[in-house]
Amino acid sequence: MEYKTAWKKYNAADLDALEALNAGYKTFLDKGKTERECVNEAVKMAEAAGYVPLETVLKTKRRLGAGDKIYANCMGKALALFQLGEEPLENGMNILGAHIDSPRVDVKQNPLYENEGQAYLDTHYYGGIKKYQWVAQPMAIHGALAKKDGTVVDVVIGEDENDPVLVFSDLLIHLAGNQMDKKASTVITGEGLDLLVGNRPLDESKLEKDQKETIKANVLYLLKEKYDMAEEDFLSAELEIVPAGKARDCGLDRSMILAYGQDDRVCAYTSLLAMLDEDKPMKKTSCCLLVDKEEIGSVGATGMQAHFFENVVAELIAATQGESFLAVRRCLQNSKMLSSDVSAGYDPLYADAFEKRSSAFLSRGMTFNKFTGSRGKGGSNDANAEYVAKIRAIMDDANVSYQFCELGKVDVGGGGTIAYIMAKYGMDVIDSGVALLSMHAPYEVSSKADVFEAYRGYRAFLKNA
Repeated sequence: MEYKTAWKKYNAADLDALEALNAGYKTFLDKGKTERECVNEAVKMAEAAGYVPLETVLKTKRRLGAGDKIYANCMGKALALFQLGEEPLENGMNILGAHIDSPRVDVKQNPLYENEGQAYLDTHYYGGIKKYQWVAQPMAIHGALAKKDGTVVDVVIGEDENDPVLVFSDLLIHLAGNQMDKKASTVITGEGLDLLVGNRPLDESKLEKDQKETIKANVLYLLKEKYDMAEEDFLSAELEIVPAGKARDCGLDRSMILAYGQDDRVCAYTSLLAMLDEDKPMKKTSCCLLVDKEEIGSVGATGMQAHFFENVVAELIAATQGESFLAVRRCLQNSKMLSSDVSAGYDPLYADAFEKRSSAFLSRGMTFNKFTGSRGKGGSNDANAEYVAKIRAIMDDANVSYQFCELGKVDVGGGGTIAYIMAKYGMDVIDSGVALLSMHAPYEVSSKADVFEAYRGYRAFLKNA
């Protein structure tokens, strides 16, 4: 079975809509390089569309009904949005789920040190990365600094054109004989991936008595000056090192987007937009889930394995029909979901890793994976055939371009999304998303056509699932 490119079906109006949507997507990527930044931006967009925080509803004890728009924020790192439908919640919801965390490098809690005239930040990488890809490239720091008095300061260094950038250094080719003989997994080690942040000593007039590490002292002086940050404040900081710079059009034809963090903000943004663009209440309640920690197993209080989502559903049940444990279970079991995450786009330069007939291709529409997992479908949610047939019908009726695919050759590797977690409730779930080239690299490639088709597919699902 061969899937056709989506580009050939567009008229002039379609192309204008496609470019407008992708322009918004690039802006979202620029503003949301961390899960905290994504939630902040999503909340702004939601409130502009008439959504109100759940905590406000709970304080006023207001009864909720069809058309009400609610969002719940979990620790600033995960977000759930709901537009209540005409049917009671226990009849189930139509859910779009995606994750907003991305592979990166995190700053440790005791990170700053000086070594032979250079100042460094010690790091710990997050998620699956090829460490050698992160060296000798301009990096930025994004994050949050929480102080003992309860204040939280947002940190962004390296994005403004007047900002300095930072870098992980690499060894020059002339001295790299031993390095070049190593396996790719060990060319750069985790402990060796330390961020170069300074080289200039602090002015002697500002040094404390007998202070020896003058370059480290200068870095601390600058942090104090800009963020009122002391060295001890690293203990309660969440600082993420990400590629510096904006999302860019890619290709001479501007058909693609090159940017950091498209796994999985491409599905998060299109899911969010599909949710916000629907103003009229539908039969079933619509839900959009943007969650954290997927890249490390969906664990922690802000990951999908936490009870945040279930607890919020219980609150909505109580605010619509009264408290009912059974109604919560029915709601979750009767729901339908697209668990959206990116797929590996077929790359002819690395054809040996793919099984061509079962691969996702750029520009052939949104992707569906009946199953994910690794090798013998380990860790997979294997969607029911009946549900797959329903999804096909929804997409075909809406003229959405789509393709069914797998991650790669069976014995080569694998992966998964949050689908298997949600399937525990007994709901229908299928993996969906967008194909990327260079997935998990500092810069990933998507097709503008696929971004557009994903948005169209998510809207069709919310209306007709």
